[in-house]
Amino acid sequence: MSIQVVNLCKRFSRVAAVDHVSLTIPDGSLMALVGPSGSGKTTLLRIIAGLEQADSGQVLLSGQDVTRAGIRERGVGFVFQHYALFRHLTVFENIAFGLQVRPAATRPSKVVIAEKVGKLLALIRLEDLAKRLPHQLSGGQRQRVALARALAVEPKVLLLDEPFGALDAKVRQELRRWLRRLHDEMHVTSVFVTHDQEEALEVADQVVVINHGTIEQQGTPEEIYHSPATPFVHHFLGNVNIFHGRIAGGYATIGELAVTAPAGWSASEEHAVAYVRPHDITLERSPGSGTSAAVVTQIHAAGPLVRIDLERSSDHQRIEAQIPRERYRELALQQGDTVYFSFQRYHIYPLRPDATTSAPQGV
Repeated sequence: MSIQVVNLCKRFSRVAAVDHVSLTIPDGSLMALVGPSGSGKTTLLRIIAGLEQADSGQVLLSGQDVTRAGIRERGVGFVFQHYALFRHLTVFENIAFGLQVRPAATRPSKVVIAEKVGKLLALIRLEDLAKRLPHQLSGGQRQRVALARALAVEPKVLLLDEPFGALDAKVRQELRRWLRRLHDEMHVTSVFVTHDQEEALEVADQVVVINHGTIEQQGTPEEIYHSPATPFVHHFLGNVNIFHGRIAGGYATIGELAVTAPAGWSASEEHAVAYVRPHDITLERSPGSGTSAAVVTQIHAAGPLVRIDLERSSDHQRIEAQIPRERYRELALQQGDTVYFSFQRYHIYPLRPDATTSAPQGV
């Protein structure tokens, strides 16, 4: 089932939680709504579910207007961050609950319910724990039960609000990969809210970045990460170094680096900023064209990439670089060494009041 929201608005007092948002979620896709706390992503999800009513705009499911319909009429499954399992019911009974409380005319037989719950228990890999109570499960197991309970009623749409937010990092990583595999098997149109950028980029087919109730950018994880549309998206999705510079006479000058100015910039002088991800910084032992001198202040060698903290010699700006372990061994870096850095890839933005809505020029 496809989901379409058209010009949705929702205010709480004077705050616009959702501000003229339009969005299409294709049938069978898995979309992530990502943004900082208070950005409006959960409010948007609750409006789609029918748990909140929009002030204006429309919600359509497969082309049918359900803007004023309740959650039951929409046929959605909703999974909360804190599981919301019935503490006095077993795992089996929690999963079966939505089927057992249906009106008699549409309620499946006990045999059919048992078969369906058995299949879901196998799907979430908890067949041996069917008789346990929620307090006897780990956090990850409880969240899988919550997902199975939502799927038991065969929802047309699955909505998840920070589904792994209450779990530790290791369990989160395991469950998000499991959710991706589960979606590939079930093909239920799914939308999940998260503030975890890595989670959104790893799990979703499409990512929607929300800020102050509006959509900053929508696209595939690769598009969002490598071609950010605004400075906010660039900064929100991963660590960045920000370098100030200017554009004049057709050239952009960022530190010691001077390149042809991107098309569309005015001929007069403008201030600009370059956003550079740590892994797009190159380090050398000797100076070269377009390089800047910096001192190594800290080395973090754990992990596949070695993080090198630098302080630029000319103005003492702190910079983070990430290099492969092989390159780190070649350079034989030590704290206090002087190195010369340059950029492999960067995005230049105008430094204006409306910079958050300006498209970057990538190099």
